[in-house]
Formats: sequence, C-alpha cells, structure tokens
Amino acid sequence: MKTVYITRRETFNAAHKLYREDWTVEKNEEVFGRCSNHNWHGHNFTIFVTVKGKPSPDTGFVMNLKDLSDIIKAEVIEPLDHKNLNLDVPFLKGMLASTENVVIQVWDRIKAPIAIAGGELVKIKLVETENNYVEYFGGNEPF
Repeated sequence: MKTVYITRRETFNAAHKLYREDWTVEKNEEVFGRCSNHNWHGHNFTIFVTVKGKPSPDTGFVMNLKDLSDIIKAEVIEPLDHKNLNLDVPFLKGMLASTENVVIQVWDRIKAPIAIAGGELVKIKLVETENNYVEYFGGNEPF
C-alpha cells in the first residue's frame, strides 16, 4: 500500500514581541525592527499540519481528519488563540516568541497525540504573514 500525505489547516490570532531584555532598545530595534515594538504586535496565523501514513483498508483514511483537527485545536489553538505569546503561553515561557521557536514547541506538543491517533507527523507550516512562514520537519528535513 502507498504512503499518503494529508494536511489540516487551522488559524489563530496572537500577539508577540521580539525583544531581548539583555540588549539595549537600540540593538533590539536594529535586529528586530518594528517587531520589537514596546506595545507588542499581532498576527493572524495559519498553521498547516501534515501527517503521513498508509490508508486504512477499513476507512481509506491515513488518520481521521476530525481527530487531527481536535488535536490541533486542543494543543495549539486553545493555548495560543487571542493570547500574548510572550506572556500568556506557559510552553513558550523563557524563550523568544519567534515563529521559528513557536513551530518547534507546537511540534513537541502534537507529535505524540497524532501518533496515538494513527498518524505520523511529517511537517508543520506556520504562516505569520502573507510573505513570511516557517516549515518544520522535526529535525527530519527531506533535503
């Protein structure tokens, strides 16, 4: 049986600030620009979660997309939606709330539940703006 990749899309809104307390205001502005705004800034994020597997002979599914959606909503959307990523999200405490760091933490949160539900997490694409997104393969880059 052939391996199939399937992707679920979800959205959330969140604020953050890229700012290092151990740097001067000027250094933060030089490196992070407007993203270091003292009063935060927000994004309408879109997340794409891709899993792979062999379709079940019983259902034809790699995994039930309702299950995948429920996992993403519980582990990603609920903790992040309409939150300040720097202040309100325990699993991001103590780290710079860059999109790169967020996607790594999200991977760590959803990998096991997806496996329990019968899928294998392959890739997360986290879109911050129409021009900027990150892709994470869990350390298993295909190139």
